[in-house]
Amino acid sequence: MQKLFNGPFWSRGFRPFFFGGAIYAVLSILTWGMFYAGILEISSPFDSLVVWHAYEMIFGFAMAIVAGFLLTAVANWTGSSPVRRTHLFVLFLLWVSGRIFMNLSLGVPTWFIMFVELAFIPLLAISIAVPMFRMKNKRNFIFLLLLTLLFIAKGFVFIYESKSFIYVALIMILAMVSLIGGRIIPAFTVASLRRQGKEVFQVAQPKKDLLSFVSLLLVAGYFAFELSHTYLFVVSLFSAIIHLWRMKYYQTKQILNDSLLWILHLGYLWLVVGLFLLSSVGLGYVELSAVTHAFTVGCIGSMILGMICRVTLGHTGRDLQVSGLTTCSFYLLQIAVLIRVFIPMVMPELLLECILVSALLWCACFVLYLYKYGVFLFQNRPDLQEN
Repeated sequence: MQKLFNGPFWSRGFRPFFFGGAIYAVLSILTWGMFYAGILEISSPFDSLVVWHAYEMIFGFAMAIVAGFLLTAVANWTGSSPVRRTHLFVLFLLWVSGRIFMNLSLGVPTWFIMFVELAFIPLLAISIAVPMFRMKNKRNFIFLLLLTLLFIAKGFVFIYESKSFIYVALIMILAMVSLIGGRIIPAFTVASLRRQGKEVFQVAQPKKDLLSFVSLLLVAGYFAFELSHTYLFVVSLFSAIIHLWRMKYYQTKQILNDSLLWILHLGYLWLVVGLFLLSSVGLGYVELSAVTHAFTVGCIGSMILGMICRVTLGHTGRDLQVSGLTTCSFYLLQIAVLIRVFIPMVMPELLLECILVSALLWCACFVLYLYKYGVFLFQNRPDLQEN
């Protein structure tokens, strides 16, 4: 057992959580697609299987990637020792246990499932809060606030099957995307362009960064407090404009030949598109389901797929160069979101076909990630630096 924990897999949070998250991205959507096709029955503690699907994609899949990213990033932000070995194993085991209980009927009491499910986010928050407070890393306390709001939303969803708080949780994940994207996209872009000899500089946008974050909290307020459609139209449109304005300084036109960059820019752009679509929901022009998948498959899916590829390469000591298969997975994901969001708008009779095709494309993307990068997560760094 000790030898197992001494291996590289348990040395950094991204290794088990990216691996487990990618596997679950495939299994969860494959299960959902088979259910829609009438091939498989789903066992769920929820009465509504739509709530189960949304819950698992947010608190199962997305939270695994969030955990892997934060556990890895906080060590870099604070200069402290990362969560690893037994501590990391316990966190991962708790996440895996939740997925088992949420997918299989094992006769486990509901109160125990609830305890396991609700325990993960607080333990994750404590794991990153300790080094943050010790090193007074105030800039990143915002992630503790977002984890707290996610925990509250999770409780409302699990206890009351609240669809409204599913959307609150989704907006909190989007707020993380906005916050992290606003930092890394311009930084990665400028660094890449400078390596090519281009004279470019990163433009600080603290006011727009703050406005974009607050605007998403206002959008979440619509779902949490069931406010008017007019309110939704106004705050969503405001948020879309702020996020698009912020993107003006991201040098997007210059990175179209770099797959690891354009997938992040495109993921951020899907956030803008989703917010514009959400404002149309406030006017009654668009169904909320279409907006949901612009946010989840388009924005969150693109940002996660791009980031797990980049982080896996960078933090396992490999060059930030992707293969044709990886670039292919990025394109497949964009086809998946276009099919899932826009075709049902004009041809609603093809909804089932769109769900099944987009589900298969989604699964293919994460299978390709596991095929190309999965082995790296179990290996030592080739540059012989600490794992």
